[in-house]
Amino acid sequence: MKNISKDDFVSGFVPHHNHGSVDYTSMSDGHVHQCLDITSPPIQSEEGGHYHFTEGYVLFEDGHNHYYKAYSGPAIPVGNGMHVHYYDFYTTEANHHRHHVKGVDQPAPGTK
Repeated sequence: MKNISKDDFVSGFVPHHNHGSVDYTSMSDGHVHQCLDITSPPIQSEEGGHYHFTEGYVLFEDGHNHYYKAYSGPAIPVGNGMHVHYYDFYTTEANHHRHHVKGVDQPAPGTK
């Protein structure tokens, strides 16, 4: 398979790709955390699509951080041979609270 870069537009499934995202958590206990993330390579679903796994820590803020593990939703085509994934998860509890994180990751090549 030819090498595919972030600027290539591809129809169909791209087997070895991941997504990045930069987001903020919900406000809880008077603060937010930034969440910088890179997903796993795609995990094919029984329905013929794919999703991604991710885990990590939100950035240290207010004297603590939080851990998370999550799976994305299925691929959402956004045109020009690219797709994104929706995510919606909660962090672990620290200092008697947790945060909600939801949004869409950065586009990657492929329509499925």
